Amino acid sequence: MNTAFLTPVEEHAIAHLVLHSPSCIGRKIQIHTQREGFPDLDNVKIAIFGVQEDRNSENNFGCGDNLHFIRRKFYELFPGDWHTEIADLGNVLKGNEVNDTYFAVAEIINYLLKKNIIPVILGGGQDITYVNYRAYDTLEQTVNITAVDSRFDLGSFEEGLTSQSYLSKIIMQEPNNLFNYTNVGYQTYFNPQDEIDLLESLYFDTFRLGKAKELENIEPAFRDADIVSIDIGAVKQSDAPANNNASPNGFYGDEICAIARYAGLSDKVSSFGIYEYNSKYDQNHQTASLIAQMMWYFIEGVNYRVKDYPFSNKENYQKFTVLLEDDDPLVFYKSHKTGRWWIEVQILSDNKFKRHALIPCTYQDYQQATAHKIPERWYKAMKKLM
Repeated sequence: MNTAFLTPVEEHAIAHLVLHSPSCIGRKIQIHTQREGFPDLDNVKIAIFGVQEDRNSENNFGCGDNLHFIRRKFYELFPGDWHTEIADLGNVLKGNEVNDTYFAVAEIINYLLKKNIIPVILGGGQDITYVNYRAYDTLEQTVNITAVDSRFDLGSFEEGLTSQSYLSKIIMQEPNNLFNYTNVGYQTYFNPQDEIDLLESLYFDTFRLGKAKELENIEPAFRDADIVSIDIGAVKQSDAPANNNASPNGFYGDEICAIARYAGLSDKVSSFGIYEYNSKYDQNHQTASLIAQMMWYFIEGVNYRVKDYPFSNKENYQKFTVLLEDDDPLVFYKSHKTGRWWIEVQILSDNKFKRHALIPCTYQDYQQATAHKIPERWYKAMKKLM
């Protein structure tokens, strides 16, 4: 990786650490500073970096500035009983052109992924999600994206890449490595009906805000994701005012932290981004504090991963076969470790979608099958494979 892409963490983000306990996060992790230089990544599992790019952020110019406010709040927190090595790599500054920034971000993410290091990206606009997705191209695998957002950000394919049109580029541009896209927390009045219908016709998963607030409904969406992208505008304005597109409705602070923990707990999630933070709208650094706590919960989740995804070894799982009228039986697996559920999808051994042969689901999906109703998750997965 070209470390020249990353500038050191601002001195005023770390100078105050001498006033804090030696046990706080800022005294426990490796930080890219002017004095210490770039961290040694050999044993690092999670790498944080900021992206100070706002030129394609719709109606939120200034996002990506002053990320040191988030860092200060994060560094002050105390780690849990963590065993994971963490590094803060600093910031990607704006390039001469937006594409220069995109190139640097994609190179960094790709390098970290190949070293099995999880990038935690502090945006910048949510258009960086597209760059994150493109960083997986060389891995030659299909990708699942889960976005926490009040809007789909579909836009039109003809318009340029922005924070509110990045999804159309992910869906339409080649190489197309997307298997599934899930939106968590959309608010219907922010999304045209034709876009809602389009995502339904593509067999993508969408959860309206009210349904998503029943958190057990959305846990499988994070267990099945490779990329998790959070627009801080999905949080209600009273809890996270630092976004010019903030809304009175959205997730509460504790709910978005639970969501971040779900993302961390997922054995599959390999990159995590929080976007659209705009410090000039913040009040008493409230949003910076919330994002710091979201990062804490994500890292907490990573530390408690149990690797119970039953892809190759099914010995530690209870198998349930549900017989359906006039259809092939449905096969479910329940983990003895966690009690989490999966449903099996029949895929040819040489199919490029083989890594999606087991779809995370809930106990309610199993109950639905026993009542002779096809679970929607299984139905949509099969449609995408046909």
